[in-house]
Amino acid sequence: MTEIDERAKLSSEVDTNHGSSSGKRNMITVSEQAIGQLKQLLQQQENQEMGLRVYVSPGGCSGFSYGMGFDDAPASDDEVTEQEGIRVYVDPYSATYLEGAEIDYVDSLMGGGFTVHNPQAVKTCSCGQSFDSGDGAGAAKACSAV
Repeated sequence: MTEIDERAKLSSEVDTNHGSSSGKRNMITVSEQAIGQLKQLLQQQENQEMGLRVYVSPGGCSGFSYGMGFDDAPASDDEVTEQEGIRVYVDPYSATYLEGAEIDYVDSLMGGGFTVHNPQAVKTCSCGQSFDSGDGAGAAKACSAV
């Protein structure tokens, strides 16, 4: 096996696991920075056992908008992943558009907050809250988050 083949194999093995102890690839991952922020936010909630619901909905300036919030429990058909004690719930509709995405937390001079790095987004808006999947789904609307 060549050095390039070995690196490709290692990369493939790491990519497949995405931090999951079961070896199954997570629907969505959460960065270390986002995990830290989510843990702080959960400590302020009455029910600290809640999970983070991440979803997409038609609309936004690029066709789809991201949304997230805490939810007490997953629905029976949700994809559920857990990373460092943070549970993430994704409904089947949103799962189609979020496969392989990462939730991150960015803190910069111009502001900060949670963001989604989505490999399925072929176009995003400067507002950072909407994307186009390239499959013609969703209806673009005027940008209002600036």
